[in-house]
Amino acid sequence: MAGLLSNFRNTVILGLFLAALLLVAAGFVTPRGFDREFLRAVMNWGLAVSGLLWLGLLCYFNAVQFRVWSQIPAEQKAIVNLYITPEALFWVRWASLATVIFGAAAMVARAGTYLVEIMSFGFHRGFEPGDQAYALMGVGAWLALIMFLNTWAVIWPNQRRALSIGQGAVEHDEDTKAKAARVAMLATRVNLLLSIPMLTYLALQPLFS
Repeated sequence: MAGLLSNFRNTVILGLFLAALLLVAAGFVTPRGFDREFLRAVMNWGLAVSGLLWLGLLCYFNAVQFRVWSQIPAEQKAIVNLYITPEALFWVRWASLATVIFGAAAMVARAGTYLVEIMSFGFHRGFEPGDQAYALMGVGAWLALIMFLNTWAVIWPNQRRALSIGQGAVEHDEDTKAKAARVAMLATRVNLLLSIPMLTYLALQPLFS
């Protein structure tokens, strides 16, 4: 068992296998079987896993790396930027994409127009009594989408400039790197800020479903 857990890939594969067994077992146990609601539950599971990874790394950058960065010796900063930060950024980017995809899929699995109703704040077919719930859920969904766009359009390009990483990376001067690193840091802080009300929406979402 220790040999299995010492390998990251094998640990994740085993975890996904066990999760798949539980999901299939749930499909056999629930009264309606593998219906649309089951599909929605699977999409919500994917949303929870990818969202946990995304927000967990977001907290790592803000609560750990950024806060102690000024205390790290210069030669050790180079090691962090060479090995740790690029790996963390890889998982942040793709976890954010997976979160958006699973979230949209979960809404589509509920009903064909549910996604449109939420993203339009209930104005898809005219705002009617009871559509206030769509408006509230729309706020949470748009916050997540803004965070995703911020990750790919602001944080990642600036981190690429700051660290000279990624496909077709170009080496920049130190002033450009410093400015890009600060923009990336502030954009990451924006995502942290938005994640708090977004998580509040997720906690309240069952009240409106």
